[in-house]
Amino acid sequence: MQKKWIPYLNSVPALTLVGLIILFPIGYTIYISLTNMNIFNWFEFEFVGGINYQRALFVLDSGFLRAVFITLLWTIINMGFQLLIAFVIASLLNHPDIQFKGIYKTLLLIPWAIPGYVSILIWRTGMFNTQFGVLNQWLQALGFGPIQWLSSEFMAFSSMLVVNLWLALPFMIMIMDGALQSIDKSYYEALELDSSSKIKKATFVTIPLIRPAITPAVIITLFTTFKQFDVFYLMILQPGQRTGANLQTIITYAYENAFITNNYGYSSAISVIIFLLLVGFVLGTNKELRREKHD
Repeated sequence: MQKKWIPYLNSVPALTLVGLIILFPIGYTIYISLTNMNIFNWFEFEFVGGINYQRALFVLDSGFLRAVFITLLWTIINMGFQLLIAFVIASLLNHPDIQFKGIYKTLLLIPWAIPGYVSILIWRTGMFNTQFGVLNQWLQALGFGPIQWLSSEFMAFSSMLVVNLWLALPFMIMIMDGALQSIDKSYYEALELDSSSKIKKATFVTIPLIRPAITPAVIITLFTTFKQFDVFYLMILQPGQRTGANLQTIITYAYENAFITNNYGYSSAISVIIFLLLVGFVLGTNKELRREKHD
């Protein structure tokens, strides 16, 4: 009987650590989300129930629903461009007639190797700066006027999209390149006997065969893009350096309410909603992966 409890006793330190690091912060965040805690009533906050959730989900001018829309739009557009561009570049790298493949692959990995905040600040100050940026210098040399790259919402969104593709594409290209190399060339030889086009080869051979290999990378990229913070914050949302573009993701929205306006109860409610969205995405993804595995 005593031996039966030994594994449980041995697990107590690890379970205690998990509880302190993971479970307690989640539980405390849920508790704070049901209060009106802010910087002015740090020790005297009151229980308000679901008012914070109601404000986030049902008050249209709260800004949260708009942040959700921008986050989804950002994630979908980024994912689409990454898959398309990575597939094209990886296909070119695997073309039998291309030379110096190793050099090209090394150069493509450089943006991924540089710390993200360094790349983002270089793009902001070196490329998109209105007065001294390289892009506006080129435009002025061609006789055009300067562009406010980060002031309007459309231009800021497009500029940040370019920066994020610069940061994320090397990873997707590397995964796509490995997946393409794993395809047995006999599949293509069979289609060549039927004089099939390149589009037909990609549709019926390449894409179905690389899908299992790139699915984990796509899921990781979706999570990373959905939780994007650094690109938006460093490009347009830094206190004292805001560019005028009113763009917020749900992560930057939660951060601003917690550390700029110091509304901890409302920010905690936003964090709980984000957590539930991510849990739902994980459960849905796992269900889809199990279905594909059985099929």
